[in-house]
Amino acid sequence: MSLFSAALHPNVGLGFLILGASLHDILTRLKAEPQRFPKLDLAYSPAEPVTEPVVVTLPANGIRLRFDGPEQRLRLIEVLDFTKNRITYQEKDIAKASSVQGSSGATRTGNEITSGPAFKNVYHRLFGPTYAGEYIPPSNDSPSRVGTYILSYPGVAFSFPLPASAYSPDKDVVSLLSSSASQTATSVAVFSGKSWAHAREELWTEILPSAKTAFLFSKSKEVVPDEISLVKIHGGGRLQLFKKWTSASVWINLGETTPQGLVAELGPPDAIYRKNDQRMYIHKNRTSSHSRSRSSGADYKRPDDFTDTDQSSAPTGSDDSDDEAVEDETVDNVSGECFYNYFYLGFDILMSSPQQPSRTPPSQINLNGDQLPGVNALKSGGLDRLVATKVVLHANVPGSYPFNRHRRSRWEISYLSRPESDVVIDSETPFDRIEEELRDEWKSTYVSEEDAKRRQRGMVLNRGWGDSPGSSCEFLGGWEDSSGGISAKKLDDSEESTTTLYGFPGLVFEVLKNGYVSAVTVY
Repeated sequence: MSLFSAALHPNVGLGFLILGASLHDILTRLKAEPQRFPKLDLAYSPAEPVTEPVVVTLPANGIRLRFDGPEQRLRLIEVLDFTKNRITYQEKDIAKASSVQGSSGATRTGNEITSGPAFKNVYHRLFGPTYAGEYIPPSNDSPSRVGTYILSYPGVAFSFPLPASAYSPDKDVVSLLSSSASQTATSVAVFSGKSWAHAREELWTEILPSAKTAFLFSKSKEVVPDEISLVKIHGGGRLQLFKKWTSASVWINLGETTPQGLVAELGPPDAIYRKNDQRMYIHKNRTSSHSRSRSSGADYKRPDDFTDTDQSSAPTGSDDSDDEAVEDETVDNVSGECFYNYFYLGFDILMSSPQQPSRTPPSQINLNGDQLPGVNALKSGGLDRLVATKVVLHANVPGSYPFNRHRRSRWEISYLSRPESDVVIDSETPFDRIEEELRDEWKSTYVSEEDAKRRQRGMVLNRGWGDSPGSSCEFLGGWEDSSGGISAKKLDDSEESTTTLYGFPGLVFEVLKNGYVSAVTVY
């Protein structure tokens, strides 16, 4: 195993581990270097996987990474074992120790191990003086009676062991940390903020700066696309994609938006999946779904009549997905429908022949055409061209079967949200609440309450079974290695391969056993 070496940049990150980077980006990078990062431990809350923090530990490298749940962005980097890495600051080692080559090939410290940065090296040589830190006393049942003194600088903090008997709020930091028992830091934290005491108050909610700024340190010429921070679902096949760290947004009108428009706004897809068989057509026979009169039920299809939610999640592109073929194969060749896979943006888009999108929600029926958000934002070039007809938004829920195929896509159903009463239906809302709001929205189209319940029954599917000839949901292979060497820690060891599909006009939800949405399909 090669030793992990990285430069520490306070308020920014540690090497390529950049604060604000997505969980998907970091895991993809770590998994690409198994020699440097042989083991990854993933810890999350199985009951609240999209609201509670996600923790990634690299035990062979002495590193721990903490991500928030809703956005899955890196919020805190901790160096826990300095014998398993080499951390530098302004080209100087933060931990000094004699070196001996270990049997594994990694550089290890000698007999007199320096387990972390020395206080004098940090305070006098590397970072300089700082304000008084914070003392955390030992717990009542601690036999050693040793607490922790946190020496904090903007964007970085050092934890020093300090006996309770040695601490006094009247002593200055130099006097406190000059004893031989507390000269060496046990850990270092990298975060965004003026100090650790200030940063921890809003560690999980602070709006972090664009990760693009970090490329000033890596001197990379790589072009980083704008991230999509939120997708607003406006109904009637209209979606508004907001670009992170900007005031700009992109509209997708299903049945109208062209491949050229998508590539111009979002860049070329990461991969293209071409449907090679024709066992199902997506929403080809929705003849009655656009009527504004009371529905007879034809437009409320059972979930098995809806869509192949797995088609958009191909693990790799087809043979036509080479970068140099993007322009020719994705824009000019319109011989067949295909999925544009945007793994790093968190969604997939089906391109097929033009067709009418889903019906307008009842709450929007009385609005004039120019009052509907996104109407006429981008028109199709002609009926003989491929257009976007379906979008699959992936939640990247830890523990779900397709975890880390895509980055997390956050979404909001705008016609259900009522900001004036603090009601927001989004990707963090449990499905039972989403279902309740959707039933209320569409209640005027049901014959009775029993009719509503009958039409919204869920269809259970298991992604781990491979092909499922008993339904029209078509499965792709290649999920067997989806964990990619990641060891997941949760309360039980059963993998979330069984999900349930629920269909509403214009929407199909794939719901996990814990009640959270794994993916939503907009058509």
